[in-house]
Amino acid sequence: MDLLSTLSDEELLPELIAGRAEAFSVLYERYNRNIYQFIYKYVHSAALADDLTQEVFIRLWNGRQQLSHVQSFKGYLLISARNHTLNSLKAALRSERAMGEVVRNFVAQRKTTDERLLENDYAAFLQRELSKLPERSREIFRLCRQEYRTYEEVALELGISKSAVKNHMVYTMKVLKASVEHELGVSLASVLVVFLLR
Repeated sequence: MDLLSTLSDEELLPELIAGRAEAFSVLYERYNRNIYQFIYKYVHSAALADDLTQEVFIRLWNGRQQLSHVQSFKGYLLISARNHTLNSLKAALRSERAMGEVVRNFVAQRKTTDERLLENDYAAFLQRELSKLPERSREIFRLCRQEYRTYEEVALELGISKSAVKNHMVYTMKVLKASVEHELGVSLASVLVVFLLR
């Protein structure tokens, strides 16, 4: 492995594709800390960043045979980490436990002046977009996302079916996602995290 550690990424890549575990180990040692820090900026949770970092490298190993087109290993790895993190954040929005972890750690880590200004902008934007929705959709969004109630609980309280609650939430999230991505150029997940903390 010592000899391999002197090789460049481009020299290691064919070894990785061929399934040489030592090449993977060198690349892991070379980049795992950078990837962890990159992911941490998104999730603000050490445990979650650690898990996601491990998953990025597991996916790298499992998909190594599709890496022959990669021009820049570092660039490829960063894009993979970003995509995996954003997909995981999207999934977290559907998981109360994971969302709670992200929210708690985000609160603990945030609060520079610039961040507060940005958060205020995000929250005001999302509030404006929510105000454009039908009243029933706003109410269901508030109960599901801001009060963390389940679809069943909301359906029971409002006297409607669980599928109706789900349909309102799907509609609301689609509208918000489109407007946030178009107007702010960021993911809905990052804006929702800020909004739900207020």
